[in-house]
Amino acid sequence: MSQVAIHDLSQMSDDERNVLMQRAEDDLAPFLEKIAPIVAAVKEEGDAALVRFAKQFDGAEFDASTLAASDADFERAYASLDSQFVDVLRYSADNIRRFHERQVPEKQWMMEIHEGAQVGERFTPIDSVACYSPRGKGSFPSVTLMSIIPAVVAGVRDVIVLTPAGPDGEIDPATLVAADISGTRRVFKAGGAQAVAAAAFGTQTIPKCVKIEGPGSPWLAAAKVLLANRIDPGMPAGPSESIVFADDTANLDIAALDTIIESEHGDDSSVFLVTTSRQLANQAARKIPEYWQKMSQERIDYSSAVLNSTSGGIVLCKTNQQAYDFINDYAPEHLQILSKSPHGHVDHIRNAAEILLGEDTPGSIANYMMGPNCVLPTSGAAKTRSPLGVMNFMKSCSIGELSRSGYQDMAPRTEIFANYEGFDAHANAVGELRKKAFGNG
Repeated sequence: MSQVAIHDLSQMSDDERNVLMQRAEDDLAPFLEKIAPIVAAVKEEGDAALVRFAKQFDGAEFDASTLAASDADFERAYASLDSQFVDVLRYSADNIRRFHERQVPEKQWMMEIHEGAQVGERFTPIDSVACYSPRGKGSFPSVTLMSIIPAVVAGVRDVIVLTPAGPDGEIDPATLVAADISGTRRVFKAGGAQAVAAAAFGTQTIPKCVKIEGPGSPWLAAAKVLLANRIDPGMPAGPSESIVFADDTANLDIAALDTIIESEHGDDSSVFLVTTSRQLANQAARKIPEYWQKMSQERIDYSSAVLNSTSGGIVLCKTNQQAYDFINDYAPEHLQILSKSPHGHVDHIRNAAEILLGEDTPGSIANYMMGPNCVLPTSGAAKTRSPLGVMNFMKSCSIGELSRSGYQDMAPRTEIFANYEGFDAHANAVGELRKKAFGNG
């Protein structure tokens, strides 16, 4: 069985350290070339292309007339799921909904920025969004909940779901139930690059949307890049990545157990256990393979491939500061801090999309039902981007209103500014010509 890689930062060159920072999505060039004909076909043929690509890429055969989920599909989905799992989906949805309701901004605010001058902002939802629910290495009703609920809470008028059909040509039943619980029954069979193209251009069945959100493969990410001028591609949310930071007070077994969580998503994941304790590093390297024995062979293969590579394993640091620097440079999607005093480390973390504190807060609970969104920026985007939330489905516009006295105060200054920049119409609009227009009013 594969062992777990240990990367000792004190023994590594800058180039070797930089290799650890690389993600599966860092180079999309090979995918961009391959998806161009897929995108072109969907634009030209619509539903027919989606049916063809579903068979070609997913091994799923179905007719174009069944691209959209029917009421009967939803009824069968509910009937096929254990009632206890449906209750769990509802429990999760309730937490997610309550968390995101707290994010909703005041519809409009105004302030007097100067006497006679009122300014402010008004917030409105976007018109439409396609929420992507992947299915390449399993089904993800959790992502369905996390993407639809903030959109519905934000007030988006048209929320649809795009998800690949399975080999049986059907939509995953848990995804259908999650969509219904979240607030939409507009679910369509489309995966990968062709799903992005369908949302960007619209097809005979799938409506054109102004935005697409949701994680997926490099094929999906490349399509978002290629079509960014046709549809808002949303946040970069690619293959899973995490860092578990364990100081010398951390529970060894918990550190090993929680490190494995994100590594089982696929061999394109990136997962590190970062620690200053050589003893913990060595013991975790022995413990992780023991925990693999409690997993299916498919998940073992994914996890072992990740944790015995430059995309994962154990990072040994000399000091906490070196660990903080590595974490901030990496800007992980998920960060868990294992320590008897986890809050003591938080102020040192600038770049992480999600921070989970303590041994009672494993990533699996956060992924499914704690409430904060599990659709998170990847590939270092946490340096500038935030988790998916209500504001991803809203926009603001500025509002301004001047009284006559406010205008009279600002107009002469504006005329000076406009003349300096050489804009005659700007200056005329606040100069003598406007005074004459007022006089004729």
